[in-house]
Amino acid sequence: MTHFRYVASLPLCAPALARAADAPVSAAGSLLQVFVGLVAVLLLIAATAWVAKRFGVARPGASSLLQIVSSASVGARERVVVVEVGETWLVVGVAPGSVNALATLPKGTVPPQAGSGIGLGSPFAARLQQLIEKSPYGDKRREK
Repeated sequence: MTHFRYVASLPLCAPALARAADAPVSAAGSLLQVFVGLVAVLLLIAATAWVAKRFGVARPGASSLLQIVSSASVGARERVVVVEVGETWLVVGVAPGSVNALATLPKGTVPPQAGSGIGLGSPFAARLQQLIEKSPYGDKRREK
């Protein structure tokens, strides 16, 4: 009997439901909501990547047995990499289609690089200063 009361009251609710269904939906509002959601998801992905890089989250399958000591680019897509494996260093040439062992060395220490710090005494800064002085616009720009 109580269910009959709910069914009997449905015609009374029908006009309110019809008005709610006829309410205009703003296309700009919907588009803005989708855009804000997309930006939020992209920011969440970027923040997660930054945290993973900042705190050094290890990749699955990465082993502590291998460590890259140093690498240097020798071409557009070629590199020479020093890899520490246990108590030895392997000097490896890496190209797009191949990896070749170049030398095997006993484990050593990495010397501090003199040119690695950015300062006025670095070779890059000296070369840049040379190019600025040679430039035909070098002194004219300072006078203005």
